[in-house]
Amino acid sequence: MNTIKKWWVLTAVSVALSLVAIDMTVLYTALPSLTYSLGANTTEKLWIVNIYPLIVSGLLLGAGTLGDRIGHKRLFVYGLIIFGFSSLAAAYSYSPEMLVVSRALLGVGAAIMMPATLSIIALTFEDEDEKSFAIGIWTAVASGGAAIGPLIGGLLLEYFWWGSVFLINVPLVILTLILSWLFVPTAKTDSSHPWDLIGSLQIMVVLISFAYAIKEFAKRQPSYIAILVTFTLTIGFLALFIRRQKRSVYPLIDFGLFKSPAFSSAVIAGLVASACLMGLNLVLSQRLQLVLSLTPLQSGLYFLPFSLGAIVASPVSGWVLPRLGSARFLITSLLMYAIAILALMASFSTPLPVQIACFFALGMCLGATMTAASTTIMQAAPPNRAGMAASVEEVSYELGGGLGIAIMGSIMSFIYSYFIDIPVDSPVYDIAKDGIDGALTAAKDMAPDAGQALVSLAKSAFDDAVFSVMGVASLFLLMMAALVWFNFRRSSLSDASHAAVHHQ
Repeated sequence: MNTIKKWWVLTAVSVALSLVAIDMTVLYTALPSLTYSLGANTTEKLWIVNIYPLIVSGLLLGAGTLGDRIGHKRLFVYGLIIFGFSSLAAAYSYSPEMLVVSRALLGVGAAIMMPATLSIIALTFEDEDEKSFAIGIWTAVASGGAAIGPLIGGLLLEYFWWGSVFLINVPLVILTLILSWLFVPTAKTDSSHPWDLIGSLQIMVVLISFAYAIKEFAKRQPSYIAILVTFTLTIGFLALFIRRQKRSVYPLIDFGLFKSPAFSSAVIAGLVASACLMGLNLVLSQRLQLVLSLTPLQSGLYFLPFSLGAIVASPVSGWVLPRLGSARFLITSLLMYAIAILALMASFSTPLPVQIACFFALGMCLGATMTAASTTIMQAAPPNRAGMAASVEEVSYELGGGLGIAIMGSIMSFIYSYFIDIPVDSPVYDIAKDGIDGALTAAKDMAPDAGQALVSLAKSAFDDAVFSVMGVASLFLLMMAALVWFNFRRSSLSDASHAAVHHQ
């Protein structure tokens, strides 16, 4: 393949990957608008956001094998088509339920596309230097797309309705399909490795039932029977999945990898870091619009220093990590991430430049943590398991995002409902208790004094919820740092003990 065609291939897969990455975060700035338009309650709002990463993480492990069987170009095109039609359906959704289903289908398309993009790059660029450069572009697009998602959402909502954040995907999907048809090569297929559809479905049931149980528990009047049933489903299907993987000749996950303290620590650290990121994005984007009354564009611009910090951190971390060591760097970055969250929380009452500096510092700490986790995962995995380790790394980030939205969003909902002090006999009791969106909407139809009082109560309660989520996120990261330290220390002591026995 000539050089020009190669770079057109890279353009095609980069555009597709940017769509997948942007869709992870673009919804945050659109959430208040679509909640109001569709009349979504708090639980529906959380499902709209986190069904996408849950579906992606459930299907991602098996999608690479499917590409080997039917061809990566064909799988890439199928994923694009599903993504395009799902984007169209999401843009014109007329109910929360329809949007949840559309977002789930978007997740299916994204999960199919993601591993195919990297495989197509590997097949197209045979020269190692060119391949390294192309993969570097792929990584930058993935992280950059997620980082600028809120800003893109804010720009679109400044001039168009909330559906535009999905509709913008359609022309880009069409462009990518044309480029794929013209330039992406068709490679030989390999049907020797079976596609484990059952395993993929099992892990999806685990993730969705667990998320459902968390959301149900956070309701003001939870159904404990529903919680028991869904939690039982979670445990049962997780046991079935582990049993199936241990017996499989071609498992989606080799659980032997997790015997390495470095590997297991880094995977969990990446998951927790991603969970905190998505949870914070969820609550902070709503605080900016619903409490501080910023426009979607202003809200997106608020996140720009955070995005820049994350981008700057990657090359800096790559230089520091070998000098400090992966274990020490991972522990340090987790501690700094926790401190940065607390600093941002303390900065809310300070001038804007201080808040911007704290957002930038938070982005740098996140980028450092992600770089440390990724590097440690790949260093700890044996060479013949490098591909599987990379898949586990991707899934840990996607899964962390989905669980972070479920857990942090549920904490936000529970704390808000607990702290908003509304008389039980008030006609707006139910709608105000459900979420700040409902309280602000109800206040518009009340007498001015009563409406203003309700707005103040709702904003104060939501701030309490935001502070609680940020505190919990910091606590998770501190606990994770302690766990990583303990695991690495135990590993060092074990290695020293073995060395002493061997020396004797």
